[in-house]
Amino acid sequence: MSLPKPVLYPPFNIVRLSHVELAVTDLAKSRAFYVDTLGLQVTDETKDTIYLRALEERGHHCIVLRKCERAEARDLGFKVFDDEDLDKAAHFFKGKGLPVEWVERPYQSRTFRTHDPHGIPLEFYSKMERLPPIHQKYALYKGVKPLRIDHFNCFSPNVDESVAFYNEIGFRVTEYTEDAESGRLWAAWTHRKGGVHDIAFTNGRGPRLHHVAFWVPTPLNIIDLLDLMATTGWVANIERGPGRHGISNAFFLYVRDPDNHRIEIYCSDYQTVDPDLEPIRWDLKDPQRQTLWGAPAPRSWFEEGSSFADVKVRDPELAAQPIIAP
Repeated sequence: MSLPKPVLYPPFNIVRLSHVELAVTDLAKSRAFYVDTLGLQVTDETKDTIYLRALEERGHHCIVLRKCERAEARDLGFKVFDDEDLDKAAHFFKGKGLPVEWVERPYQSRTFRTHDPHGIPLEFYSKMERLPPIHQKYALYKGVKPLRIDHFNCFSPNVDESVAFYNEIGFRVTEYTEDAESGRLWAAWTHRKGGVHDIAFTNGRGPRLHHVAFWVPTPLNIIDLLDLMATTGWVANIERGPGRHGISNAFFLYVRDPDNHRIEIYCSDYQTVDPDLEPIRWDLKDPQRQTLWGAPAPRSWFEEGSSFADVKVRDPELAAQPIIAP
């Protein structure tokens, strides 16, 4: 299947991804990982919830950790341009026969929940409580020095369908992996904010959350994090990397939190704001698409992910697989 033509004037204006909520089973362990090790900043904390932001962010939070009996992913949050766009978004999802539930969210203005056609839970809002800037308070820079949330990656049982839906609401494909035999998409990277991606889709049992990524200043910050994790009890949580992706050209590291949610540490991709930017195609069997240096990803990277709460998972329709490390 060919890539859909980009929709440059979508039915409503999504600015960027915004935040994610993760259900965790031990809030103290999660705090030790996200705050003490990665270096995210606490903006509010109760006995069962922690709100966090990264160092360049002015919005109240980019990640919410909520204590639950079972670890799982909750809503993926997106910011729209203004309240008019929020109403347009609600109208769009209703027109697709998808549910629109207006909900109360701390520190956010009017917010509605919905889901995409495969069941990925989404929430949209236009305004979040703004906090004073801390990007020049260098005494706060700890761990990997996370600057901002960068993207989501989700397993999809049908990547062509996922790309078609998100393309309709203005997400543009920057790079993609195609199965040469079937011509179908195996993975695709799509953006709103002008980086390589706000949300990507990988062929697999889904929908599930594959990972959440945070942008950091330099590859050296990733090396520092590895030294820190290796000497503070987190060495077993290092899953893949460090390395440089072929797709996106970004320097990366994948780590797992105490509940096995996957977090990518990420930097050095490229600008994609031009409306006529041509997507880059990668063959599924090209080992450099995964890692420019050629090392294949571990099997866990292709098989394990975080289930979304109350969302049924199904097997992928495309059986093709890239090269996988033993």
